[in-house]
Amino acid sequence: MKNQKLRITAIILAIIGLVTSLYLLWIKVSNNQALCLPGIGDCWSVNTSIYSEFLGIPVSIFGAGGYLAILVVLFAETRYKIAKLYSQYAMFGLTLLGVIVSAILTYLELAVIHAVCPFCVLSAIVMTLLFILTIVSLVKYQSDKNQ
Repeated sequence: MKNQKLRITAIILAIIGLVTSLYLLWIKVSNNQALCLPGIGDCWSVNTSIYSEFLGIPVSIFGAGGYLAILVVLFAETRYKIAKLYSQYAMFGLTLLGVIVSAILTYLELAVIHAVCPFCVLSAIVMTLLFILTIVSLVKYQSDKNQ
């Protein structure tokens, strides 16, 4: 992201998303229902459903990997020429994929599991905000490039 304020905001959001994903992984691995903050949504039903894993791997690992990849792109773009050239497109691809996966998982929560995990909702919101920031940055980058 070429704009420093957008970049810093994206870094903060990606860290929030990473921490949220790691917390969901901790709940999954520890099998500790108390970590779900009883009374706030139904994290337990979502995190123990068959949809909480893909190919036997907890979905939260994929989320953490996605947020980590976003952070790597955000840090690499200031250090490497090749990353500077393609970081906008990498961010767009990563956040678009993240929004699509978040939408599918949110649909599963609401329509199939009939339970809502507040941490999953937080992750979906964070990914959506990252996608919006990426689009704003990409539009600014394209308009600056065309001038």
